[in-house]
Amino acid sequence: MNYAKLAFSDAIRSLQEKYGSRRNYERVERFSSYSGLTENEARFVNERDSFYAASIGENGFPYIQHRGGPKGFLKVLDDRTLGFLDFSGNRQYISLGNLHHSNKVALFLMDYPNRARLKVYAKAEVVELGERPELESSLLTDGYKAKPERIIFYHIEAFDWNCPQHITPRYTEEQIQEVLQNQTDYIESLEEELRDLRNKIGANESKG
Repeated sequence: MNYAKLAFSDAIRSLQEKYGSRRNYERVERFSSYSGLTENEARFVNERDSFYAASIGENGFPYIQHRGGPKGFLKVLDDRTLGFLDFSGNRQYISLGNLHHSNKVALFLMDYPNRARLKVYAKAEVVELGERPELESSLLTDGYKAKPERIIFYHIEAFDWNCPQHITPRYTEEQIQEVLQNQTDYIESLEEELRDLRNKIGANESKG
């Protein structure tokens, strides 16, 4: 797996040469090969609650789709395969139709708080529900009320990490609550102390 060799066409290499970045990316092409996802990438994927998938339609235009669900709904099945249950959405089926035209996709997995982005080239495989029950059960997410329509596998061709430049940190409600939890606990402890003091003052006043 070498993301740079797959991504850099002759035209792209010419532009890198023109704008002065070719020397750096030659080294990237030479030394950035991976046999598959490492524990670092697997951990990153398992923490995501959404990703973006780009496909190519018969009209020649790319289409980018946002896929979301509970954290970990996109699962690492092995070091070269991702899979998820494709939940029912607006039922336009643009991405699904594009995959009938070409199964080549590009994925962006974003971690906005940590300003990290994992890019993946993959070939998609669409599997109907019931065809692989053992894998289907492993892709279920407990307590998520959504209707799965099919299974989609991504067979990874290459991946790479992007630099954090220009990624604006954004936080989910859950992440904000985690950050504020210590403050909330502290406020609750102060309120409890205040109630105790008021009760003691009230008790002393009633005795007097």
